[in-house]
Amino acid sequence: MTPAALASRIEHTELRPGATAADIERLCREARQWRCGGVCVAPAWVPRMSALLRGADIRLVTVAGFPHGDTLPQAKAREAALAVAAGAAEVDMVLHAGMLRSGEAAAVAADIRGVVEAVRAAGGKGVKVILECGRLTDAEKRRACALAEAAGAGFVKTGTGFGPGGATVEDVRLLRDAVGTRLGVKAAGGIRTAAAALALLEAGADRLGCSASPAILEALRSRPADAGAGGT
Repeated sequence: MTPAALASRIEHTELRPGATAADIERLCREARQWRCGGVCVAPAWVPRMSALLRGADIRLVTVAGFPHGDTLPQAKAREAALAVAAGAAEVDMVLHAGMLRSGEAAAVAADIRGVVEAVRAAGGKGVKVILECGRLTDAEKRRACALAEAAGAGFVKTGTGFGPGGATVEDVRLLRDAVGTRLGVKAAGGIRTAAAALALLEAGADRLGCSASPAILEALRSRPADAGAGGT
């Protein structure tokens, strides 16, 4: 896989608590330089990033209910709608894992559906549901995927990057098996090398959320042509 092909699958991410305006501006410069498919920032930075990205073919993604997912459903939906109105194209919402693990499937589905409907009404392009796989059993991951699909989400996502563990090949394979080709799969959390990024794509991820995108892409660009970068 070429650096350009990999970059198109990356949503270059800055979600650290305390990220500054300079961090957001750097993120934009790097995304433009490498032609990343998207950027992902906290809702408060969406207006700034929207202005910085003007004229660029780069998706602006934000989050809702981040990072724990246990905000009131109405607040989560409103947060998502306001972010779309401010310029976000897509929203990565955090699943309420506690509700899921308590067997309250209807509440989980309603939470997701509320965000999906709010984003759609505001003119957004789609919602990803962050499962935080490190907190769930395999059966719970599959149940979450089914609820996300039923509620109208377009993607499921492995984690926030702030929970236990990072994205794994095993979780990506499980999510891909659960959703088939009906939903997309985004891997995020702890992706710091080109080898890890390529392995997650090979396992079935459509997109990657990475904060180390420049290092990953530079490493891939520097690999010898016969190093077996995988894919095309």
